[in-house]
Amino acid sequence: MTTATALIPGPAGNPLVGSLFDLTRRPLRTYLAAHRDHGDVVRFRVGPPGLRVEFYGVFSPEGVQQVLGSEAANFRKENAFYDELRSSVGNGLLTSQDGDYQRQRRLVQPLFTRRRVDGYAGAVAQEARALTERWNAIPVGGGGGVVDAAEEMSRFALRAVARILFGADVEEAVAVVDRSFPVLGEYVWDRGFAAIRIPRTWPTPSNRRGAEAQRALYAVCDRIIAERAARGDLDEDADDLLTLLGRARGEDGEQLDPAELRDQVLVFLLAGHETTATSLAFALHLLATHPEQRKLAQQEAETVLAGREPTAADLESLPYITRVLKESMRLYPAAALVGRRAVAETVIDGYVIPAGAQVVVSPLVTHRHPAHWPDPERFDPDRFLPEQEKERHRYAWYPFGGGPRACIGQHFAMLESVLSLGVLLRDFEMEAVDERVALAQGITLRAASPMRIRVTARGAAGLAG
Repeated sequence: MTTATALIPGPAGNPLVGSLFDLTRRPLRTYLAAHRDHGDVVRFRVGPPGLRVEFYGVFSPEGVQQVLGSEAANFRKENAFYDELRSSVGNGLLTSQDGDYQRQRRLVQPLFTRRRVDGYAGAVAQEARALTERWNAIPVGGGGGVVDAAEEMSRFALRAVARILFGADVEEAVAVVDRSFPVLGEYVWDRGFAAIRIPRTWPTPSNRRGAEAQRALYAVCDRIIAERAARGDLDEDADDLLTLLGRARGEDGEQLDPAELRDQVLVFLLAGHETTATSLAFALHLLATHPEQRKLAQQEAETVLAGREPTAADLESLPYITRVLKESMRLYPAAALVGRRAVAETVIDGYVIPAGAQVVVSPLVTHRHPAHWPDPERFDPDRFLPEQEKERHRYAWYPFGGGPRACIGQHFAMLESVLSLGVLLRDFEMEAVDERVALAQGITLRAASPMRIRVTARGAAGLAG
């Protein structure tokens, strides 16, 4: 039985449409301001009178733990955004529910053990080497070459995850994904948060662009999957993730059919590409604007990775670079907003959340909670020293989510990010061209303005060829 009766506070917004314009035009700033002004549980009202809907922001670590962890069964992945994502990239681990999700997780989990993931370090190193060679070839002007960190890390992360997924078929897949995913991502985001969603079958320019991007992605995945199936036992030594997914069997012999296999591939491409790209790009930007921390990270990279390619064994030997990435993910979490629907009425932080209500938790907001993060806007990798992490609430930092639906690829994301950042720090000096970067929210957090840095090769240091 619930006993809390206090009215949940929240912004008044516009008299006609509530907080609709604020949430549409500047969602991140709106959530941060709502937490600052109204506290850990906030009621938002959106839409005109008569059609107005309410939803709730939950920002304290304790409240987030209820939503994602201890009461996860009461908070389901059900909202317009997930409907649109499911319609565009299929019913994979990110979007599936209930029995579908449990079955998929059982089949896929063995491919993401620490030992298995460590085997992907070679592909990461190969793409890191290619990236350093490309940066070294950039025409130098004014003391170094200028690159856009967001664009560069998006390209790198896509190539790395595509190589791990597709092996020798990486080039074919990368070209299509690089062209189609941004279009489809914008389409999903716009439809997921539209006041009125017109049917996908209507031949509007937006629907046509979305459908074309989806067809291209499905086609390249289906073609590669079919070719692998046709080769059959000829690929018995292949160890790319697509082949391993195709071979995965449950205890009763169950396996993924071709459509399910494609759905998992698309989810891995989306989650493994965009999230890692965000983390790496902002880490580079932060280091380029903080020379003291950059010097410490470079010293560690030089010591551990002196003149050779990184391996999975190096991960534990790069604690400072790991802390840099964790702090980057604190300030700029790729999944900045996470939505759920409350099945039954529940109490969070003393307030009643009604049955059926939409609930939003935000790593971007909770990661700046002043009760858990002193001087929260300051970049300080030492917040993640072991003794400090031990004292902190489990859900004060949750860039990979939490509870039963925590990200299955967390170890892979850290392995890829730490090793590749270590290589770049070892091989290049970095100086920020753009001191400030505007943020935008889509399927993942991203830079809305250039994130340029000047990179200069560090002399003799470099990858062994």
